[in-house]
Order: sequence, then C-alpha cells, then structure tokens
Amino acid sequence: MSDIEVRKIASKEDLEHAFRIRRAVFIEEQKVSEADEYDGLDESSTHFLAFFGSQSAGTARWRYVENSVKLERFAVLVSFRGKGVGKELLKKVMGDVLATVPLGTRVFLHAQVDVVPLYQSHGFVTVGEEFEECNILHIEMEYDHNS
Repeated sequence: MSDIEVRKIASKEDLEHAFRIRRAVFIEEQKVSEADEYDGLDESSTHFLAFFGSQSAGTARWRYVENSVKLERFAVLVSFRGKGVGKELLKKVMGDVLATVPLGTRVFLHAQVDVVPLYQSHGFVTVGEEFEECNILHIEMEYDHNS
C-alpha cells in the first residue's frame, strides 16, 4: 500500500480538501443534505486525510460522544474506491483513537450497510438493528477491544 498515505489533518488547506471529499461523496453522490453533513461538530473532531499518490482521496473524523468515541464521515472518492484507501484510513484512525483514549473506552460508528465488512475486518461488531440515517441504511457497530 505504498501509494496510500493517511495523515491527521493539521492545516486549513487539508481540512478544505476533506470538506470537498465529503461534499462529493455525501452531498452530491449520496444526496445527504448540507445541514446534515455540516453538523457543527467539525471543530470538536479529529480529522484525517488519505492520499493516493499526490491526490487527496478520502477522509474521516472521530470525536468524543459522552463517555464514548464515535468514528464518522468516512468517505472515499469514487475513483479511488477498491484500492485500499478506506482500509488504510480506518487503520490510521483506529491507531490514533486507541493511542489517545483510555483503554476500555467504547468506540462505535454508524456504518452504511454496504461497508460493514470493512469495519468487521478491523474488529468491529454489529449492535442492534439496521436503521435509516439521511435516507441511507446504517447499522451501529462497536469496536471489540478483545479482537
């Protein structure tokens, strides 16, 4: 995976790249409303940007929610899907989360059902029933610290 680099966002420019990716994937492709996508929680989140070669290809964020950590906004541009970008993004985000939060902290996400296998391959298990979020079928998943 030498073509893929994932880094924690530290500049306004990289954050703008992340927002452009989220706009392309969530608002344009998946028809999520701008109000739902830009939820006012970006300033309290830790963001990541994935590059494929020199091109920004994917993004994600994590944030504290009560006594838990929620992973959110995983997005990979269409032209980079199937190349391992999402997998590398998830590995980097989880590495940061596990190095940052106290051991045993609940780590969860709302996964779009079609990408559940990606999260399962990284130690997440489904919790509860499928539900709609922004007119897209999701299921809650949490990280199994014992996996």
